[in-house]
Amino acid sequence: MYKLNSILFSSVSNACRQLAVSLNAGNTLLQRSLCSSAASAASSTDSGKTSKDFSHLPPLPGQDSPLRWAGKKFEELHIAHVKATYNNTHIQVTDSDGKSMVRTSCGTEGFKNSKKSTPIAAQTAGISAAVKATAKGVTYVRVVVKGLGPGRLSAMKGLTMGGLEVVSITDNTPVPHNGCRPRKARRI
Repeated sequence: MYKLNSILFSSVSNACRQLAVSLNAGNTLLQRSLCSSAASAASSTDSGKTSKDFSHLPPLPGQDSPLRWAGKKFEELHIAHVKATYNNTHIQVTDSDGKSMVRTSCGTEGFKNSKKSTPIAAQTAGISAAVKATAKGVTYVRVVVKGLGPGRLSAMKGLTMGGLEVVSITDNTPVPHNGCRPRKARRI
């Protein structure tokens, strides 16, 4: 498959080179039509920025980026921390400095005992946190997820259902490098 792609790419690039040579040789009508279509395509997709300003790769840490969300840089966005344990799901929205704005969990939403560990409870907590955060003026958030609980994805879905726009999702689950000895296997 790779060999076929490379052959196809080389043949297309050769055809483009031959077309460029023929355009330089004289065919002005073809040259004018190709240049006008290329200019219109560039103006419709570019809107005043050069190709050097746009990158498909995310910016490196500390590197300036032209991307903005409601006039804020990526580092200035609010952060939604989702801690998904096996028994509960905690959601906390902080500003970029780490000061808490909104805090909720499945238990504070009225779920008790084993109902706290369900995806529906996490989604309800996410919707509640998003509504409280939008009341305080938050629209775009970065999501940092920690833990392997059942409410992991449902909490993020609840944040979007509540009106927040999720810009990025980061998994911050602690992974041991064979640190502590695990507990013995449970026998049922």
